[in-house]
Amino acid sequence: MRYLTFALGKGRLASKTLEMFEKIGITCEEMKDKGSRKLIFVNEELKLKFFLSKGPDVPTYVEYGAADIGIVGKDTILEEGRRMYEVLDLGFGKCTMCVCGPESARELLKHHELIRVATKYPNIAKDYFYNKKHQTVEIIKLNGSIELAPIVGLSEVIVDIVETGSTLKENGLKVLEEVCPLSARMVVNQVSMKMENERISRIIQDLKSIL
Repeated sequence: MRYLTFALGKGRLASKTLEMFEKIGITCEEMKDKGSRKLIFVNEELKLKFFLSKGPDVPTYVEYGAADIGIVGKDTILEEGRRMYEVLDLGFGKCTMCVCGPESARELLKHHELIRVATKYPNIAKDYFYNKKHQTVEIIKLNGSIELAPIVGLSEVIVDIVETGSTLKENGLKVLEEVCPLSARMVVNQVSMKMENERISRIIQDLKSIL
């Protein structure tokens, strides 16, 4: 029996995933050792391997078959646009991708004006403005605090993930439009889905039973 390999997005996502996996009998004691420098963790008994990676890399590992299964946020799936199957919404890490800005920017969105949009998610922003709203915009990719862009005049609005909205409020910004709901998802490599259908389907069914 070959190992099934899981790629987990580092941080909160990974710890929530492992909690959920424990409920269906999938454990990995090695991963609980916070001081460990290991990159790959193994459960010999169940023939499972786990590794942690940066969120945006998870879909890449899954598409190329370095991981059979990945757990990653919907935002990353949409932004990376990799070829793989999205099989399950795990229901945690819920938030919303939104267009945000000062109240004064609301009119610009209504009248389809040419505006600048700052974001960490250029592909999601492009798809939303070009394909859903049919509005031509200039998209500026940033890596740091996106909220800064409209405040210093770099852009009229931003496209970003909103959880509570408190950072927006503090900076005089608000949600102007909702792009899409987000949460943690389970993705599967297309070949693995065929080759290991029985094992993977069982994991999906077990997870569904506790969701």
